Amino acid sequence: MTERKPPDLTFESWIDKQVRESTERGEFDNLPGAGQPIPPGAADDDWWLRNYLQREGVRGDALLPESIVLRRERERIQDTVRDMWFEREVRDTVTDLNDRIVRWLRMPHGPFVPIGPLQTDEVVATWRAERDAARAARTPVTPEHTLTTEARPGRPWWRRLFGG
Repeated sequence: MTERKPPDLTFESWIDKQVRESTERGEFDNLPGAGQPIPPGAADDDWWLRNYLQREGVRGDALLPESIVLRRERERIQDTVRDMWFEREVRDTVTDLNDRIVRWLRMPHGPFVPIGPLQTDEVVATWRAERDAARAARTPVTPEHTLTTEARPGRPWWRRLFGG
């Protein structure tokens, strides 16, 4: 392989000649993976990148420009806050996202994607409505649940506080 390509041969024929001669000498015998099928997706140009990201546990969003990542986070904010327990967490999450959006708007870089800050109160109101609807669907309304804590004597203090 250290020899130079002769000027009268094309690159393709020169490479084909080297591969053929190496095969005849047996240099490709006993290689790891010999005789096994090509892994699925290996024909893709970016197979090595996908394997690297999967191996390192990194999501593909890490390769996207910041404007697109912010736009995706903005669109998925309700899914992000849905499982949060406290309103303070929801407000902090929305505030953090808004701060990053404003920081990007002040010094935009990468492709310009129209994006603006979220209205925190609207996100919190939607979060509350979804949470109340889920709570109403979980808790059946029975006469026992309509009684006040004073009307049910003999219950431990922690049941009276947490509604159990």
